[in-house]
Amino acid sequence: MRVPLSWLGEFVDLEPGTTPEAVHAALVSVGLEEEEIHRFELSGPIVVGEVLAFVREPQTNGKVINWCQVRVAPGDETAADGGPAVHGIVCGAHNFVVGDKVVVTLPGAVLPGPFPIAPRKTYGHVSDGMIASARELGLGDEHDGILRLVNLGLDDAPVGTDAIALLGLDDTAVEVNVTPDRGYAFSIRGIAREYSHATGAAFRDPALATVTAVSTIDFPVTLADAAPIRGRVGASVFVTRAVRGVDPSRPTPAWMITRLALAGMRSISLVVDVTNYVMLELGQPLHGYDLDALAGGILVRRAEPGEKLTTLDGVVRALNPEDLLITDESGAIGLAGVMGGRSTEIGTSTTNVLIEAANFDPVSIARSARRHKLPSEASRRFERGVDPQVAVVAAARVVQLLVDLAGGTADGLGSALDSSVPPVAIELPRDFIAGLIGRTYSDDEERSALAEIGGLLVETPTGLSVTPPTWRPDLTDKWTLAEEVARIVGYDSIPSVLPVAPPGRGLTLVQRLRRTVAQTLAATGHTEVLAYPFVSEADNRLFAPLATTTDAAGAAAAEVPQIRVANPLDGEAPFLRTSILPGLLRIAHRNRSRGITDLAVFEQGLVFRPVAGIRYGSLVVPAGALRPSTALEAELNVGIPPQPYCVAIALTGNTVRHQPGRPPIAAGWQDALAAVQQVALATGVPILVRQGAHPAMHPGRTAELFVATPAGERSVGFAGELLPAVATGFDLPAVVAVAEITLSDVFAQAGAELHAASIKTMPAATQDLSLVVSATVPAAEVLAAVAEGAGPLLDHIELVDDYRGTGIEPGRKSLTFALRFRATDRTLTAAEASDAKLAGVAVAAARFDATLRE
Repeated sequence: MRVPLSWLGEFVDLEPGTTPEAVHAALVSVGLEEEEIHRFELSGPIVVGEVLAFVREPQTNGKVINWCQVRVAPGDETAADGGPAVHGIVCGAHNFVVGDKVVVTLPGAVLPGPFPIAPRKTYGHVSDGMIASARELGLGDEHDGILRLVNLGLDDAPVGTDAIALLGLDDTAVEVNVTPDRGYAFSIRGIAREYSHATGAAFRDPALATVTAVSTIDFPVTLADAAPIRGRVGASVFVTRAVRGVDPSRPTPAWMITRLALAGMRSISLVVDVTNYVMLELGQPLHGYDLDALAGGILVRRAEPGEKLTTLDGVVRALNPEDLLITDESGAIGLAGVMGGRSTEIGTSTTNVLIEAANFDPVSIARSARRHKLPSEASRRFERGVDPQVAVVAAARVVQLLVDLAGGTADGLGSALDSSVPPVAIELPRDFIAGLIGRTYSDDEERSALAEIGGLLVETPTGLSVTPPTWRPDLTDKWTLAEEVARIVGYDSIPSVLPVAPPGRGLTLVQRLRRTVAQTLAATGHTEVLAYPFVSEADNRLFAPLATTTDAAGAAAAEVPQIRVANPLDGEAPFLRTSILPGLLRIAHRNRSRGITDLAVFEQGLVFRPVAGIRYGSLVVPAGALRPSTALEAELNVGIPPQPYCVAIALTGNTVRHQPGRPPIAAGWQDALAAVQQVALATGVPILVRQGAHPAMHPGRTAELFVATPAGERSVGFAGELLPAVATGFDLPAVVAVAEITLSDVFAQAGAELHAASIKTMPAATQDLSLVVSATVPAAEVLAAVAEGAGPLLDHIELVDDYRGTGIEPGRKSLTFALRFRATDRTLTAAEASDAKLAGVAVAAARFDATLRE
């Protein structure tokens, strides 16, 4: 919500010299969120000028310019820029005549852009300034011609008058973010009240203005909602007022155009501008109809199947039976609370106007606006709740402005239907607020705060009975009243006291493990990121977990189960992710496009892995304001697909940069496996690595990851290098190392505590071992066999060489291992180490026909 300060000052006292920053600070203190400060980014000299004469001069490029003589100061006085009273100015517009008053930007002025003005030689003349259009001044989008002050009703302004002050271009607006529960703050009225709460400044409620009663109720209006959503009727208030004899040629006053522009709305026409102005002032959306275009009275109803409506933007919209419509005898003439229809639009020939001020159900309006992708200023307010009692005042305010500004005559024709339900009193027990907020409030503080927000207070034996004001539908119980007292008295008065956690409380095991994994990866050089959780169907298929890429027979699966979002933000990515990797790779691509080529990134988060054959999603949409029943809660839970917690890692570029005397080291599958082992160390759960395959991964450079469970080994992910074609498809280098681990399965095998291994102090005995085995035998399995046979004396084993060539039979390979033996209580002899090594050789020979290399 943008709030011009001059407008705010009409309803609340602003101290002289009050800055936008001070207004922002005051509003923040009562819980509103500060956004921006908006100004007309221009500076003078900008003055009122009078066109004395002009000559049309055709140019060789086909354009016709006007060489104008413009008076910018009275008589022979010096102009505001220090120049003569008459300036020669080149102008390309043709919508003015001699004698017109215009806005002249003199040399030294700066227009939005910034666009400095200086004498400039053009088309054979020196143009000493510029005659400005509305768009060049920041007053709107109109750029077809210059701004004629006669169109603003300002043609009597003296020549040389400061145009910045005349047009209100010296005003400033503060912008605040309005949360969904505080719809009343979507108006100058609401913001002025909040500023009064924050500063104690006197507040004058514009809704307390005297309302001229409708003398007749001759205009028929019927509210007929045959299918209310959740039992809530679509319209509870419907007020109409008629104004006849409106002059459609009357201009919108400059002060109104300026305020609308600062509030973020463009000027359209006087009648439309007036309805928008009153909406911003009071928070009540309004709509104007061409009264002569209406066929009979108005009927508010739900749309019929197959019904269509052409809205003001010219789009023919297929309506849904849930849509609430404004209709007459000709059919639909408006989408209630969202946008009016083209058939009754106010145009340049409209002289008789019917004003509508209604109150619609927030759920109906919100659904229609989202269904038709048609957010509007009106729907934003109705979605958050509009004061049902302000409709009559708003309609009367529009009538008053149309009479004063458009020359209209207030007609007795109208209607005033009101079936709104008055606010219900809330019981507020004594001492409840202090117990909830943690600060003692005096009776005067509580009563004063609740009265200040408009509450009606009645003493009861147990405390207070508080009836909220009609503009605060968010006040529904004693907790919301307590929050209001805390807000009005001041958040800064609440003491900062850290609670003492009860013994035995704190992070759960899973929470601790999640943090440990993130801290470990970050400490080993990886950067944590957050990827977009929505992906394309192709990405889900490509990076699906190994368990879903093949069927029971081992053949490639035809389909990967996925969950499609009903209303996706991006039509090209409408599916919930089954893997974190697609989003991670796009983050890598985005960073590389910005020159960051050496990357090691990771993300922890949920993925969505539905089971084939199960339909997910509940057919019942629970009411947002009610807690679902146990049965409905169970149904909703059944409708949620499995969401395991995962971590994914992606590396590209170099892991070691080029240094003097040392070449760079590129990232590869070894780095992905190293990251996997860091996760294993962080969780205390061994992760087994075996040769694997995956549709997105490089053959021979892919490992499948397993953890041991009581029921056997369980696959928890994969690691290695992407297929070069896949990497290139993401605009990444050919070598990209990745890993993805289902942490939920890893955490399930973790112990309650993780203990560091004790440091061994006895000397170690080292030996090497070379075994010749079949080339098809994985080296990891040979290593495991040697380790098993060597027994507890083996402290460490590592593969150091894989040789295939001269001296080795075809089809076989030589694997060399470095072994380290150590006892905990003595120094080992060479014979003990050799015996342990040979025991390992014996196991390898029995399993894989391994022989010692000579």
